Amino acid sequence: MPSTYRAPWWLPGGHTQTIVAALRPPPRPTTVRERWETPDGDFIDVDFAGPAQAPSMLVVFHGLEGSADSAYGRGLAAAAIAIGWRVALPHFRGCSGEPNRLPRAYHSGDSAEIDWILRRLAPASQRVVAVGISLGGNVLLKWLGEQGAAAQAVLGRAAAVSASLDLQACGDALDHGLNRLLYTRLFLASMKARALAKLAAHPSNASNIDARRMRTARTLREFDDAYTAPLHGFRDVDDYWTRASSAPWLARIRLPTLVLNAKNDPFLPPAMLAAATREASASVLLESPATGGHVGFLEGPFPGQHGWLARRLLDFLSNDA
Repeated sequence: MPSTYRAPWWLPGGHTQTIVAALRPPPRPTTVRERWETPDGDFIDVDFAGPAQAPSMLVVFHGLEGSADSAYGRGLAAAAIAIGWRVALPHFRGCSGEPNRLPRAYHSGDSAEIDWILRRLAPASQRVVAVGISLGGNVLLKWLGEQGAAAQAVLGRAAAVSASLDLQACGDALDHGLNRLLYTRLFLASMKARALAKLAAHPSNASNIDARRMRTARTLREFDDAYTAPLHGFRDVDDYWTRASSAPWLARIRLPTLVLNAKNDPFLPPAMLAAATREASASVLLESPATGGHVGFLEGPFPGQHGWLARRLLDFLSNDA
């Protein structure tokens, strides 16, 4: 398990690993980008690394406002390439550095998007495994539950890291206290900029969006209620967060799946983590190390080094049993 962090007195350990891991990313691997046309006339960008004819492919789904260049994407890609694997890093719509074409964006429950991506990446000659990080982990777990045993025809194994299993719990945690200052403020700045650009590009789509309330939102709840929920056909934020959460789907997962959430993850309090995973199926391996923060999992003395997370995930995903 990751080494215990001796965090600065003014910043709890969960925050320390979360922030340091993001601010000190591993080196960027060499990637080649492909643009895929989506079934509904939009596009996504997918970055590839490693040998094209590798026997195994790792697919990494990024988190909220993330990309293939996020620290965890770099670390996982480098570790997988080192053992001879190919890596695919799909971007959710609008996250590759260029706005997508359609009025819609991406959201925490868009398992249909993951479905067509995985099926396109799953040729019969190559073993495919997948990892979802944070928001990407939630969407991947939801897809696994919806598919049940049918997921075994697409993937060999799967893992979710720091997944937002219960969006109500995560939203409430992020909208209060230090979380709101450290994370929510940055998320909202990025999300508002994208949303305003989207509304400017698609003015006819603004009829069901409260742009003023979205622009002045100070919490994720307010933003998702004003923008994300109506944009993607949900009644309101509670309808969105309830229907998009992956926790209710854990009981239906039939593919060997690792769910890795640190107990000191500031995005999902320990009591909520325990409640969200209580009904997980026997196919789900739950691991809750004491430290790790939100997608941190650094090792060694402060400020720490990347490496443990990729080793743990690849060890699990390499197992064919």
